[in-house]
Amino acid sequence: MAGIDFRALRNEVGIETVLKLLGFAPARRRGSQVRGPCPIHGAKHRESPSFSANLSRNAYRCFRCGSSGNQLDLWAAATAQPLHQAAMDLCEKLNHPVPLLQRSQYGRKKSVPRG
Repeated sequence: MAGIDFRALRNEVGIETVLKLLGFAPARRRGSQVRGPCPIHGAKHRESPSFSANLSRNAYRCFRCGSSGNQLDLWAAATAQPLHQAAMDLCEKLNHPVPLLQRSQYGRKKSVPRG
């Protein structure tokens, strides 16, 4: 079985999409930066500024629980799944084909969308 092309998936699904799936409602927004309660550790107050995400760089960080990374890391942490399973779960939730890596005849990996 071929592996998941995580780079392709990160290019196709942005952090804003992941935040919407998680029900994230930002308390503040400045340009491409949003701040609010952390969807990972479950901050109780909507006005909590501990979580910050940069929508243009597809990166996040929580200053309270210490979690940080890209949109796939966020989905994995928020759903408490290993990265591989989280990527497959995210694609299923979005009805998005899982991008797979396959070896070409020359031994180099090639991205092939699965439909």
